[in-house]
This record gives sequence, C-alpha cells and structure tokens, in this order.
Amino acid sequence: MRRRLPRLSRLLPRERRGQRRAVQGIALGCVLALAPATWLHAAADSRLRTTADVPAHEVAVVFGAGLWKGRPTPYLAHRLDTAAALYRDGKVKVVLVTGDNSRVEYDEPDAMRTYLTARGVPDGRIVSDHAGFDTWDSCARAKRIFGVERAVLVTQGFHIRRAVALCRAAGIDSYGVGVEEPHDSVWYYGGTRELFAAGKAALDVAFEPDPTFLGRQETGIAEALASMGTGRPEQGR
Repeated sequence: MRRRLPRLSRLLPRERRGQRRAVQGIALGCVLALAPATWLHAAADSRLRTTADVPAHEVAVVFGAGLWKGRPTPYLAHRLDTAAALYRDGKVKVVLVTGDNSRVEYDEPDAMRTYLTARGVPDGRIVSDHAGFDTWDSCARAKRIFGVERAVLVTQGFHIRRAVALCRAAGIDSYGVGVEEPHDSVWYYGGTRELFAAGKAALDVAFEPDPTFLGRQETGIAEALASMGTGRPEQGR
C-alpha cells in the first residue's frame, strides 16, 4: 500500500484537471445550445404585441398548426380566431394562411380558409399558401412569392419569437401577436421543441435557403387589396 500512495498522489492533480475541463466543456455546451434561443428573444421581443395594440397592417400571416380529421386543431383554431378578430377590428385587411398541403388528403390552408369564412372573414380576403412546410418556408414564400412587405404574424406565444425573427430575416417588417394557451402538455411540448428549433432558425437566417417549393409569384394578395381600393401591399418604411 505504501508503494502505491505516491502514484495516487501524482494522479490526483490530473483527475482534478480532467474534472475541471469536463465541467468547462459542459458549461460551454450549454452556452452554445442556448445561444440561438437567446438570439430569438433579442431579435423579436420589441416586436411582440397584443390584438389591442398591434399596429394596423394590410396583411396578417397565420401559420399552420395541424389538422384533426380534416379540421383545425385547437391550437390552430385559436390562431385563426385571433386573425378573425384582427380583421373585424380593422387591424388587417387580408389574411394569408400558410400551411402544409403536401398530400391531397391533407390541406391545412383549405381548412384554415373554411374556418375563417365561417367566422366572418370574406373568402376574397383570404389568400392560401399551400407550401408553408415550416416557419422559414412560410416567411420566405410570403416575401418572395406573395410580395408581402409588412405583416402581423399570428401564432402561439412559444412560437411567435421564432416567427418574427425569421420573417424579419426574410425581409418582412413584422409584428407578432402571440396567442395565449393553458400550460398543458401540448404547451410544454411546444416550448421544449422551440429550444431545438431555434438552432435551425439560426441556420436559416445564416444561409437563407430557398423554400422547399418556390414556384411562380402569386398575385392573390395584391388582387385582394386592389379589390378594396387599397392597391399593392404596403412597402417597408
């Protein structure tokens, strides 16, 4: 035993150094993991509003949130209710519904349109983006395909910062209205998912990839505004 003690005394400092490096590595990893989420807060917090105080814009963008038996899920319904309220209050003139229509039997924008018309939004004031497969695609297509320069974005509170940050990066002067929800299991899942989605958002902003499907330019928003005597979508100010 006595012969082994000197060897142990020589090993202990190395072990402590290894432990310190491990702790430092973990700390650095945590900082890097949280950096995208911190960036989202910094980029979007000044642009968050309520339905009462959001500036009036010509266009509202409502992001898809899934269907259940062909109808909007509760979270999507709440987004659409908020958009309908903005329309009734004169805060927006046209609603762009953007979601997934990658399969014939699954059509988020069509279900969103049906829901809005049932709540008083005229069909001619609703424009559908059938290739909004994720938040970046929806923002990039709103700008590049539909010509949106300024917009009110509508989604849940845990998602609104990412939506605002990405749409602003895509060139849209955006304000966000976050829909409040009970803190149930779906809410916690959505909040947790945002921590991981923030990393992808940072990459989208850095590299600005083309949307999954780009296609030709659409004139639906310009035509809807022109029919009201408003003309083309507002230019950035």
